Amino acid sequence: MAAVALGAFAQASTGMGFSLVAAPALIVVLGPGRGVPAVLLLAVLASLLPLSRDWRHARPRDAGRLLLPALLGAPVAAWLLASVDARPAAVAAGCGVLAGVVLLARGTGSSFLRRPRGAWLAGLGSAGLNVIGGVGGPPIGLYAANAGWPARETRATLHAFFLVQNVATIGLLGFVLPPWSSVAALVAGAAGGMALAPRLSPAATRTGVLAVSSAGALVLIGTAVL
Repeated sequence: MAAVALGAFAQASTGMGFSLVAAPALIVVLGPGRGVPAVLLLAVLASLLPLSRDWRHARPRDAGRLLLPALLGAPVAAWLLASVDARPAAVAAGCGVLAGVVLLARGTGSSFLRRPRGAWLAGLGSAGLNVIGGVGGPPIGLYAANAGWPARETRATLHAFFLVQNVATIGLLGFVLPPWSSVAALVAGAAGGMALAPRLSPAATRTGVLAVSSAGALVLIGTAVL
């Protein structure tokens, strides 16, 4: 429950991070068969709660530009990776995300990521990493951190992206109700994150997104190596 509350707090305050924090604990408790669909449903709620307040600040065109390659690429990535060892690709992708985080943290922007091809790369990368290790957020976080959006627009657009992506994934994996106690923990964590979010400066929000992206990359690498 603590992991769910912390994940919801991260999601509400930065726009991403729920599944990264909450999924390992819930999958251990519920098992992979029930845990993954339950995490997805909770992740939908973790995005929906803050988006219900900030939906006017979302950037639908940018969210759609990222969602199109992410949704189209997921089944293709699953097919391509079904018969191969995905661990080398996971390590390479995780290292690539970490390199991107370092460059952005040092103030080095990428003009490529601001172009339509950059959105396609981020969306396809998210789809591939979701298939490889269930950590599809870091490429989207890198794109958002490089885009230069205001803090509130960054959070709302990330919420919209992950909301649709997780609903689509639930359609593929099935619907499992999580324990009601986890829903209560999520609401509490989201409330705290929503209270903090307006007080975060654009720099603090960007730092939070980069930190969560780094954690996701490290989880991806660690899962592949261990």
